[in-house]
Order: sequence, then C-alpha cells, then structure tokens
Amino acid sequence: MAACRLLPDVARRGISTASFMFSDKSPLGERVFLSADVARLAGVSLRQLQWWDERKVVAPRHDDRRRVYVPEQILEILTVAALRRKGLSLQKIRKVLRLLRRELGHQGSHIWSMEPKLYLITDGNSLFVDDRAESVLSRIAEATKPMYLVCLTDQVERITSEKAAHRYRTRQLQLF
Repeated sequence: MAACRLLPDVARRGISTASFMFSDKSPLGERVFLSADVARLAGVSLRQLQWWDERKVVAPRHDDRRRVYVPEQILEILTVAALRRKGLSLQKIRKVLRLLRRELGHQGSHIWSMEPKLYLITDGNSLFVDDRAESVLSRIAEATKPMYLVCLTDQVERITSEKAAHRYRTRQLQLF
C-alpha cells in the first residue's frame, strides 16, 4: 500500500492513516478493487480494461483518475475475459452481459454463497445459468451451435479469495 502523509492537525490529534486509507473497519465498508487488481485477476491488460470502460462494456466508477470496481463488476469482467479467450465476439458478449445482469438480478445474493456450482452456458444469443452439472452437459451435448461455458462459482472464488488484492472504500485524506 502506498505511503500517506498526514496533515499536521490530523497527526496532532493522533488519528492514524488506517482510518483514512483502505480499511475493513471503515464506515463505508464497501469492498472495491482498483484497475491493477482487476487486470491481474482477469489476466487482461490495463489498456484492455480502459478500452472496455470507454466502450461501456463494463463501466466502473471513477474516483479522480482511478477506476474503482465493485465485486459484481469484476464478475462481469472475468466473464467477459473468459468468453473473449474462447473466441466470442464483443458484440455477442454485450448481449450475454445484458442477459447475465438480468439473470443475476433474479438470483440475488445466491451466487455469492457458492453453495451449488453455477455455470453460464451461452451461444452468444441466449444464456442459461444452471447449477446442475448433468443439465449443463446435456445442454451442451444437444446444442446445434457452438456453446461457451463459464463456471461463475469459480470466478466468484477468485474474487473472494484472500489472494485477491482488494480494498475497502473509505474517505480519502486531503493532502494539499
């Protein structure tokens, strides 16, 4: 974590930088990721993330010049990266993301519990989210078009693991 200078009045009152920097005890307490963290998790370049933001594929919040991602957006980015590596066009990925957002809205927080494995199956025009491996395999076997499979639970595990560099959103210290 980068070093932080304290303003004289803050240092005089004995307030530590931990209360102003990224901390899990913050009043805001929202778990966020910065671009470098997301790029490392997804295996894409920082320029790729910037390009997806410019094209509104996944648009993070902007905090000054930094892009700030919440876990739901990272799940979308990991899904986009996986589908791009499998050869799906960006146009079809946009459609899949719209359908996925709708489906995850119906699933609620179920996806973050990671109890049953959730799989995303798509041909680029339709989307199926299923938690039964047999059903997933039969859907792929019966397909007449190429199907793409992404295990959403594995992506969630990557986001929530202790290895994932994350931060908690708190108030920033004014330095100047």
